[in-house]
Amino acid sequence: MKTWHISSFTLGSRSVGWIAGALLLSVAVAAFYLGFDWNQGLRVDPTNVAQVELGKRIYMEACASCHGASLEGQPNWRKRLPSGRLPAPPHDASGHTWEHPYEALFRTVKYGPRAYPPGYQTDMPAFENRLTDSEIAASLAFIASTWPREIRAKRARMDARPQHLQ
Repeated sequence: MKTWHISSFTLGSRSVGWIAGALLLSVAVAAFYLGFDWNQGLRVDPTNVAQVELGKRIYMEACASCHGASLEGQPNWRKRLPSGRLPAPPHDASGHTWEHPYEALFRTVKYGPRAYPPGYQTDMPAFENRLTDSEIAASLAFIASTWPREIRAKRARMDARPQHLQ
């Protein structure tokens, strides 16, 4: 049997394989939690003028009918409708959109009801077949670009690094 000598320990080849597997799993878990993105994913950048301009166009075409042309949301957005569902929330500073990570917002736009916990009822449609990932990211950049400086500063502290979305 082949043995490996590590420091003062002698390990059989099976132990080395187990340790290598555990190390590889640890690296994978750390990469997931640290946001390592193998695909060099999308970014939401409210300071990118081109992305914000595209996002405004996308927002007006795809989102404003429910969330409002001024991002004001539907009236009484915290009160359930007769259907039991909530009206579309505002995306301006009066709402809570800015409190959510971009990745969660991206998934909500892309997947609609599938982005929510099982059993949650929502009128939010999925846009995965209507908007590209870049268009979704741009719409989020537009929304974020409208937030007041203090909210954007809070977001910057929350994000602490660029968000990858895929």
